[in-house]
Amino acid sequence: MPEGHSVHRIARQFARNFVGRPVRASSPQGRFADGAAQLDGCTPTTVRAVGKQMFMEFDGDLWLRVHLGLYGAWDFAGEILVDPTIASANGRMGQTNQRGTDLATPDDAPIFDDAGENSLASIGAPRRTRVHVRMSEQTKGLDEADGLEAAGSEWPPPVVGQVRLRLMTDVTCADLRGPTACVVETPEQVAAVIARLGPDPLVGDPRENEERFVQAVRRRNVAIGQLLMDQSVVSGIGNVYRAEMLFRANLDPHTPGRAIPEEIVRGLWRDWVELIRIGVETGQMMTMDGLEGDEWRKAMAHRDDRHWVYHRAGLPCRVCGTEIVLEEMQARKLYWCPQCQR
Repeated sequence: MPEGHSVHRIARQFARNFVGRPVRASSPQGRFADGAAQLDGCTPTTVRAVGKQMFMEFDGDLWLRVHLGLYGAWDFAGEILVDPTIASANGRMGQTNQRGTDLATPDDAPIFDDAGENSLASIGAPRRTRVHVRMSEQTKGLDEADGLEAAGSEWPPPVVGQVRLRLMTDVTCADLRGPTACVVETPEQVAAVIARLGPDPLVGDPRENEERFVQAVRRRNVAIGQLLMDQSVVSGIGNVYRAEMLFRANLDPHTPGRAIPEEIVRGLWRDWVELIRIGVETGQMMTMDGLEGDEWRKAMAHRDDRHWVYHRAGLPCRVCGTEIVLEEMQARKLYWCPQCQR
């Protein structure tokens, strides 16, 4: 499931390529035909992400709400304007989400992840195959004059697979497949959904967000490993960030929220603020600190080299050498070190 950083990148891409442009909306699959008919011919005016959900406002007081869930993905084709605000912490461009992450290097070579997503062409559930109109290493080429990327020459792109919703401008196409939620809502319905969500570091007042998180955690007699995955407590954290944040805080995942000292809870929130910033800028859930040069390139290319404990069951802890444990918590995989996190 895409975590919060990916959804913010999706929202930025829609803001750059769709807001202010009339769209043609259709549902090739047919399951969203009525909703697509409502949006067809309308113009997106704003788009925002809150946690794992995206909200796109259209003229006429219509909102499109999308939650990708476990299997959803957006595929983009046509001319794609790059968001210049998405860069790594040292000012280098991080233009793709996972596969095809471009970072300036001494030899100007791009870094390609061995599995995952591409934020210019596809964001969401990883696929084993890719539609031929998506961005590829061969078709890639940034026009420095206008920041335009070409993602295939056939127009309009052929419909491939079960496309729930297709949004098209004159030059850009976005196809949505397999979402958990894809609905047209009123402003009041959208406000009600957002009100139920926990704080997102990239939305709203920073101090208020921190206080909401601290209070939500410290009043609950529920394991912190469960609370971090509760989207009413905090928005955007999924399995990867949950495991990594708890390790970075040296917290046993089973510790009840109310038993955790306030300063540690505040530290968790501030760590989430920093990690999501890095995630949005680079497109990677980079949770290991201090990596440089070849170590950085290796970590950007391989997921297993950029995390402390996630996906490392049975391997030695990078800090103490203890075997990393894998267990289930509320039907989701949880990775942690029983020595460091106690």
